[in-house]
Amino acid sequence: MSKTDVILKVENISKQYRLGLVGTGTLSHDLNRWWSKIRGKEDPYLKVGESNDRRTKGNSEYVWALKDIDFEVQKGEVLGIIGKNGAGKSTLLKILSRVTSPSTGSIKTKGRIASLLEVGTGFHGEMTGRENIYLNGAILGMTKKEITSKIEEIIDFSGCQRYIDTPVKRYSSGMTVRLAFAVAAFLEPDILVVDEVLAVGDAEFQKKAIGKMQDISKSDGRTVLFVSHNMESIQKLCSRCLVLSDGEISFEGNVLDAVNRYLEIFGFSTGSLNFPIIGKGIEITKFQIKDSGENVVNHLILGQKYFFEIGILNKDIIKEINIRLQIFDFNDNLISTLNTFHTEKHFKAQSNQYLNVECIIAKLPYAPGSYKIGLQIMDLAKRINLYENNSITEFFIENGDFYGSGKLPGAKNMGKVLTNYEWIIDANGIS
Repeated sequence: MSKTDVILKVENISKQYRLGLVGTGTLSHDLNRWWSKIRGKEDPYLKVGESNDRRTKGNSEYVWALKDIDFEVQKGEVLGIIGKNGAGKSTLLKILSRVTSPSTGSIKTKGRIASLLEVGTGFHGEMTGRENIYLNGAILGMTKKEITSKIEEIIDFSGCQRYIDTPVKRYSSGMTVRLAFAVAAFLEPDILVVDEVLAVGDAEFQKKAIGKMQDISKSDGRTVLFVSHNMESIQKLCSRCLVLSDGEISFEGNVLDAVNRYLEIFGFSTGSLNFPIIGKGIEITKFQIKDSGENVVNHLILGQKYFFEIGILNKDIIKEINIRLQIFDFNDNLISTLNTFHTEKHFKAQSNQYLNVECIIAKLPYAPGSYKIGLQIMDLAKRINLYENNSITEFFIENGDFYGSGKLPGAKNMGKVLTNYEWIIDANGIS
């Protein structure tokens, strides 16, 4: 990375917060901090504090929302920042946008930063949309003439033409986000900081916003910092990615590896299963997904071939074993069922026999997103479940060339399952 191309440098950034009610017992702490400062000593409360793991009850009233964050961003780069809720993403963006200051560390930037962190960031509710465009431009250091030259593009992109001279307080949240993004993108900041706020917009606007961010990074050479929980958007837009976990950088590198790391944090890993899993008269010795190269994976690509492999140790004679896989989305909606019964592949198992069973999907048809797999193993003759788990493991699907046309299906309008089909066109009429 060339030093001359570095537009943002973050060095040893940490942010500490005090838990509890605001103002409770802070006077003595402030006096201690002041006394340490005039003596040239370190802030005494920076020596204490715990990592930002909100799942556990800590022993300290101080918590590190961010801890020792270091990274650099080049001019024209699109950096994705991902992590679970509470990982420190928004805190980092607020520090970069100078909404709040870090407890330790420094930030060096070249140029103007425009931020879109929350719905209506920087907007005044009593002012019209048009007036707010001029207000935001002035905050960015632009002249009235510069803003006027861009205003028609901003209004057109936002789709708020009819309401542009109406006070912003009467806008819906979606309209406010549309206008706020248009202002931030078109007033030519050197660094554009965008939080998950785009999720408030509709599918059409999200597509426009991502396209605009691609344009300003590739064509205009400006830098974008993008936070999202939508892994498809991250992969489509970003050239590099940071993964935050409990206030620290868990991973920094290429986007695909970052997404895999993010999924591991959520437990998307077949390696997290403890085998054998004991059922009624059977043991499940393995459950894994393999790609066509025999690699065990949990990050799948639409349209590719995959093997869902199950190992079973049978301890009794079972006349008819039925195996059922069910695919659920993360709202627990059933997407599809893969059942040996429907294909008449149920089979007999001898006592103490080991079975290796594969369900092969030649062309993965599920739309990009996160999924869970349910597994049921049943003795059909006795009509009893030997094992059942509606979420034995999880996997993530990214977009792929399902139709082999070189054109990726649009994620927002494809539905949950893609279908192989064929068009026949007879230019001479009905035959």
